[in-house]
Amino acid sequence: MTVTKKLEGTKLTATIEGRLDTNTTPEAEKELAGSLDNVTELILDFKQLDYISSAGLRLLLMLQKKMNAQGSMKILNANAIVKEIFEVTGFSDVLTVE
Repeated sequence: MTVTKKLEGTKLTATIEGRLDTNTTPEAEKELAGSLDNVTELILDFKQLDYISSAGLRLLLMLQKKMNAQGSMKILNANAIVKEIFEVTGFSDVLTVE
């Protein structure tokens, strides 16, 4: 799992590659949570994300709550497997997925 971040003013785009699971989510959390000061728009690009587990979903929920208080969060380019996980868990009703 790798996280690539690009900050443009108050917009942070984070591209996550690989898997967000129990083993990799703590590292992703460190990468992302520490980067949100003064960010009003968070874009998560999942084009290269293969899989997300409950640990990854917990991270998304935490990020969504933080961004609700200071701006907005969008998920882009999620594959069919990840979108199905969002649907089954009800996360598609909580997250903005485009």
